[in-house]
Amino acid sequence: MFGIIRPCRHRLGERLTAQWTAHLCGLCLALRADHGQFARIVTNYDGLLLSVLTEAQAERDGGQRRRTAGPCPLRGMRTASVARGEGARLAAAVSLVLASAKVRDHVADGDGLLARRPVAAAARRVAAGWDAAGARTGSAVGFDTAVLVDAVDRQLGVESLAGPGTPILTVTEPTETATAAAFAHTALLAGRPENAAPLAEAGRLFGRLAHLLDAVEDREADAASGAWNPLTATGTPPAEARRIAGDALHGIRLALRDAEFTDAGLVHRLLAHELGASVDRAFRTGAGHAHAHAHGPAPKEPEAPPRDPDRPVGPWGPPERGPRPPRGLLAGCAVWAGLACTCQLCCGEYESPWSREPRKGPCEGCGNCGDCADCCQCCECCGNCGDCCDGCDCCDGCDCGCDCGC
Repeated sequence: MFGIIRPCRHRLGERLTAQWTAHLCGLCLALRADHGQFARIVTNYDGLLLSVLTEAQAERDGGQRRRTAGPCPLRGMRTASVARGEGARLAAAVSLVLASAKVRDHVADGDGLLARRPVAAAARRVAAGWDAAGARTGSAVGFDTAVLVDAVDRQLGVESLAGPGTPILTVTEPTETATAAAFAHTALLAGRPENAAPLAEAGRLFGRLAHLLDAVEDREADAASGAWNPLTATGTPPAEARRIAGDALHGIRLALRDAEFTDAGLVHRLLAHELGASVDRAFRTGAGHAHAHAHGPAPKEPEAPPRDPDRPVGPWGPPERGPRPPRGLLAGCAVWAGLACTCQLCCGEYESPWSREPRKGPCEGCGNCGDCADCCQCCECCGNCGDCCDGCDCCDGCDCGCDCGC
């Protein structure tokens, strides 16, 4: 999982959480259907925006863009309604190319095991395979992924020429071009060609933010490892980077106003509100998990209760309690992935993936989530209110004319 938009279910609310999960699972299953189980590893939060945008613009179809997926370990072995269709496949194509670019970037930086030549060679072969797979799926939905591959190739040249005094926007331009093309194509898939221009603008600015926030979050780690960082290389001060990010966020909100949506609730929440939270998180911490800083420090590890010396003890504790043995490394990692994908790590009660001890996510019982869940409910009250809400800093109030009271 990677991406700059990492929504919390307390802020999304029940309806939008269900929609967001449907698109996340739809992207994962689209990758599996077209490219096999291993391709599901490239599922990412930002790629599913393309599926969200496509469905938000399309005419209502009575649920035909949904299907019921079978039980999945990442959903606690529950079935679910998931997104399907061209939007999910476009998201899959772009996610494959994004993942390929990320792998090649880590190879170029010599990160971790990728500093070893045999591992780097294997990683390059995987990346090349993802590029080819993305091209096939993109072609099936009328999208030429060459614009993405070209952007990745040009990025290396741009970075090699950048130095102190180079405008940071020169460095972010290839990413902006790629995301603009992907966002604009959602308008064509949804049968809304008039939306292509405003969504291209929103995509261009989203690409700028994605590149910029990635640089902000990685700056300290890049400095420690000697890796190339656009902010350090161009000498862009933090205040200037923050100003550019704020301008890009405002521009995205304005661009979305110029597009026509059938149901803009989730789009508005992700690109107006959650993206703003991502900007605040990146510049507040420079790194780290959003919820750990937004909702306070994580709770302390619970202490084990004292054992009664008169109680008979079995191989792993008192027989009547029946505690289970700790999980191994790989099994624990698999459980951790499932908890992360279902937001339980940040917003729920769960048992430790490895020790099986009870845990609570930093959002659970923090006292702040009531505000998150209740804020801006007018965005969810009806289909007409999806792009406006009273009290938001991105719009002037609700003027949709409905009687929902927002």
